[in-house]
This record gives sequence, structure tokens and C-alpha cells, in this order.
Amino acid sequence: MIDLSTDPIDAQDVLRRVASPAAGAVVLFLGTVREFSAGRRTLALDYQCYPAMARKQLAELEAEARRRWPIVECAIVHRLGHLELGEVSVAVAVSTAHRQAAFAAGQWLIDTLKETVPIWKKENWADGTSEWVHPGVEPAATAGCKSPPHQGN
Repeated sequence: MIDLSTDPIDAQDVLRRVASPAAGAVVLFLGTVREFSAGRRTLALDYQCYPAMARKQLAELEAEARRRWPIVECAIVHRLGHLELGEVSVAVAVSTAHRQAAFAAGQWLIDTLKETVPIWKKENWADGTSEWVHPGVEPAATAGCKSPPHQGN
């Protein structure tokens, strides 16, 4: 299950989507908006993406995870739009027969998602400045950008 949504992420719904009698382990990762990043105070985040491209890459990640681990069910939900402190920005849930595979698959999914999926994050700082961040792009390369950086693909 892959979803991009402007609505708040319901962790219980994500867990229900990966529940199965065949699974003895469920791992849920929730990424949340934190107040400090790199020593700077964050007020809020904004997320944007190219939905078709992001969904395609998320589906490819799920397929690769299923090749690597014996996944029973998998759910990846990423929030788009404006998020305040404490809100959930991403949820990754994996169910497997045993915990080791669930932990490994869940960590690989979130780490790879953050590195490769074209979802841009704008950090809105307490000093009134903002900065777009994208996987694979150094922050200095996007400093001062008023819109998401061009992906070039």
C-alpha cells in the first residue's frame, strides 16, 4: 500500500493495513516534524512532490523490499503540504513472520525513501528564512530556493 496524502497520517490505520495472521512481527516507523534541525529552530515543514514519479519510486522500493525480505504486508504513507511541529510526515509499516526481517525491511525502506524518492521538504525556520531540501541534493545547493529544486530526471 502506497499513499501520498495531504490529510494527517493515522498510525492505527497504517497498522491495520499490515496486520495479518501470518505475521508474527510488525514494525512501524513514524517520522515527525521536530523542533530543532542542525541546531536551528523549525516552525513548520512543507512537503511537495511529483505524485506520479513519487508513487512509482515508492512502489519500486516496496517491490525491492519484498524481494529482499519475506514481507507479509507493507504500507508507506507520506504526507504532503504544510505540517506543524509534532505532526507525522511519513509512516512505514512492515509485517513479517519474524522480527529481524521486519526491522531490517522497515529501516531499509525509510532510509532508501529519504535518499531517493522525489519528495521535497521545505524547512521553515524561526528566524523567518526557509530552505528546500531534497534527497541527494546538498542543502547549500538549494539554499534560498523559493520552490522545490529541479530534479533533472
